Amino acid sequence: MHILVINSGSSSIKFSIFEAGNAVGQERALWLSWPRALSSGEISGIGTAKLEFTFSDANGQALGGPAKTASADPMDLLEDAVCGQGMPPIDAVGYRVVHPGARLNEHQRITDEVLEDLEQAVSFAPLHDPAAIALIREMMKRFPGARHYACFDTVFHQTMPAEASTYAIPVKYREQGVRRYGFHGLSCEGVVDDLHSASNTGQTSFPQRMVIAHLGSGCSVTALVDGRSVDTTMGLTPTGGVVMGTRPGDLDPGLVLYLLRQAEGDRVAALSAVETILNHQAGMVALSGQPNDMRATRKAAEAGSADADLALKVFTRSVRKAVGAFAWLMGGLDAVVFTGGIGEHDGKSRAEILRGLESCGVVLDAAANEAGGDALRRVSSEDSQVDVWVVTAQEDRMIAVHVRQMESQEES
Repeated sequence: MHILVINSGSSSIKFSIFEAGNAVGQERALWLSWPRALSSGEISGIGTAKLEFTFSDANGQALGGPAKTASADPMDLLEDAVCGQGMPPIDAVGYRVVHPGARLNEHQRITDEVLEDLEQAVSFAPLHDPAAIALIREMMKRFPGARHYACFDTVFHQTMPAEASTYAIPVKYREQGVRRYGFHGLSCEGVVDDLHSASNTGQTSFPQRMVIAHLGSGCSVTALVDGRSVDTTMGLTPTGGVVMGTRPGDLDPGLVLYLLRQAEGDRVAALSAVETILNHQAGMVALSGQPNDMRATRKAAEAGSADADLALKVFTRSVRKAVGAFAWLMGGLDAVVFTGGIGEHDGKSRAEILRGLESCGVVLDAAANEAGGDALRRVSSEDSQVDVWVVTAQEDRMIAVHVRQMESQEES
């Protein structure tokens, strides 16, 4: 079967086509049934005059896609690309949805009832879910013969114990679904399966106590024991945790109240203003005065910008604190894994986060850390007691895996 995977943002749509054979089952060794990537593409700059479209096969060879203009409909571009000459027919479509809300605890085939539940969850993830829901509705119109499935970042964290997911707030709000959900779960799951694959081929032993740092525009740190999430930095929404590109991470709740008091206008206007600050105007961009791009921040710091230098130090400190807290929580650490755009490509961030931890058994190999690469790779030295890995985020692959598993369950 052929699966179209959609990973959408507020101004971009990433898409991939996978070919999947028979599902193997629910065990962790999903690497046995990994779908095969056929092609991938991205439409970026949606809503701006700089609309960009790319489409290539699994080897990176550009595929002839539709002509693009600044006024082109992104959905037309997507449909023309995946339905173009030589493209396989789409049997199923899988979507990454950040927050399922309180009612949905598993990946789901999309029905009218599921869409209604997702609409109810928008208040939990206003930065991510509205665009995803609108895209799903449009895609269901354009691909009426395909089955459509929603895959959630939160499902992986269902294994957290109650003491990790429960907020110390009145029961009335907890009963409404207010708790720590955790995010970047599909990314974490891809890391776990890559390391299972490596352990099955003798490349390494699977780490019992592991921390995964997914560092990109959004950032989170997750603690895992035996490959299962036991705690994570993001909470009810993807706004909390460590410092991010445009989001502040954890704040004193009193600070949010202060911002609300300072906001002008009525209640709705004040809430909207503070929501905009917390989702779009905080984090690294607020500290550095630079665009939401680690490369720009580092360049500014190297040029002497004290603001950019402070932003880097605040970011690094927040991640170090999370890794250290989780290592203590788990009684030690066997591996640290970096993934996401910054985690995979910024060796300086990795070095800064792990600097001075030799006495704790963490020793980087400087040359390996600076070397590039897109595959799973070890960047710790041979005498390091804690393995340090860089792993390419594989959220799209994991969505394809889950879609195939749900299809298999329906077939049986």
